[in-house]
Amino acid sequence: MGKLVPICAGGAIGSGPRNVTLTWGGASFNAGLPLGTLIGNVVPSLLIAGAFEVSLRYAAITSTVCLFLTTVVLGSFSTYSSFSYENPRLFEDGTIGLALLNLALPVLGCLTAGALGLLSSRARFGESLAGR
Repeated sequence: MGKLVPICAGGAIGSGPRNVTLTWGGASFNAGLPLGTLIGNVVPSLLIAGAFEVSLRYAAITSTVCLFLTTVVLGSFSTYSSFSYENPRLFEDGTIGLALLNLALPVLGCLTAGALGLLSSRARFGESLAGR
């Protein structure tokens, strides 16, 4: 029971921005492509990669804090479940081009965001901690 409350609180912290992102993305970019879901996967990928790099390479945050941030907070922000629902719907609707684009963009976007998260954390923390 001791870990359940912080896990639930962290889930609430991440799920709020997820809802806002999905709602905003759907309302702002009504191009048929679920951009809210794309944003809800790419942004956490950037932050998760950066957090792991900061924790593992530079020990700037503890592994416990890193796991809480990445698996609980950012895990509840990311939205693979929406992606798993939306893509078959795009195929069902006959929008094959959008469905294929929606398959490619999250993979490429998340990989790119992860690489940027690594590089930015190295640029930020690598220099400041190198003298330790």
